[in-house]
Amino acid sequence: MAKRVSADRWLFGVTLLLVFAGLVMVFSASAIVAKAKYGSETAFLAKQSVFALIGMVAMFALMNLDYRKLNRQGLVFVTLGVTSVLLLAVFLLDRSHNTHRWIKLGFFSFQPSELAKPAIILFLAHFLESRLRSITDLRHTILPAIVPTLTFCLLIVAQPDLGTAMTCAFITMAVLFICGMEGKYFLYAVLLAIPPMYVLLFRTAWRARRMVAFINPFADPQGAGFHIIQSLIAVGTGGLTGQGLMEGKQKLFYLPEPQTDFIFAVVSEELGLIGAILFVAAFAFFCFRGLRAAWNTHDNFARLLAVGITAMIGIQAFFNISVVLALLPTKGIPLPFISYGGSSIIVTLACVGVLLNITQQTD
Repeated sequence: MAKRVSADRWLFGVTLLLVFAGLVMVFSASAIVAKAKYGSETAFLAKQSVFALIGMVAMFALMNLDYRKLNRQGLVFVTLGVTSVLLLAVFLLDRSHNTHRWIKLGFFSFQPSELAKPAIILFLAHFLESRLRSITDLRHTILPAIVPTLTFCLLIVAQPDLGTAMTCAFITMAVLFICGMEGKYFLYAVLLAIPPMYVLLFRTAWRARRMVAFINPFADPQGAGFHIIQSLIAVGTGGLTGQGLMEGKQKLFYLPEPQTDFIFAVVSEELGLIGAILFVAAFAFFCFRGLRAAWNTHDNFARLLAVGITAMIGIQAFFNISVVLALLPTKGIPLPFISYGGSSIIVTLACVGVLLNITQQTD
């Protein structure tokens, strides 16, 4: 029988460290822009602090809620239904930044696509926990398991937001991999994904320009390649120890959205290679403790939840950092805990609360 112990202090500690570091870097990255745009250097920091506080409250609440209470069919399918409705609702609202991604609620703009990730994780954990022995059954296990992911991915791609859709797909693949799904099915999935990915990446004009810019950003330095070039300049000028906190230059109207998508470029410029490595190490350590929690439990539902949450955070961190270093084409994926954005930090911290609760239950 499971007994209750203290939560993983290392996981809890690295989470707090990342949140605090995120607030510092949001202020450093946004102060000048906030002063010019809103008349206050702390405009972004103040909002992010409120978001972080809400996220911490959610984390503590879920950390003290037995994760087994989430394993209810009614709750799982209500979550899927609400998420689907919200993903559809954005298309009825006015565009923001030429996309249908946000539901604006006055002070707060919510991205339903952020809710899609934990909704998928919850469904997969609930659906697959009792089907691990039939994970090779394509018709009755694999296909039903991926239906919500495919549905959400189609809606998110239509917003358009290919990066988040890919994140959802990779989270699903991580959970199915842990379940023991045969490699041939992953190969089939990749082969089936090639035609639509080709159309999305190379037959959509603005994405095609991004792909060309990714291959050779200096072919269009003032256009499609501008973001990548400015990011690389920021990373390169950071050197070993950086220019110093608040001393970066690329965030001064060169880097696009320095407090969100390209905040790791600000980290690299101001804190240097050493600071960047410490941030990467913190994420790697978080993922290690998350996977350790999955390894230490004998509850299939808890294991799949832990793997899904850890994959969600690790995959997003990998994508964001890779984009900043020009290892992947530009995508609008936030750096968990660090990037400015209410939806991201609140949902992420809430998920960490579930993960911490899992670490409290041992067999």
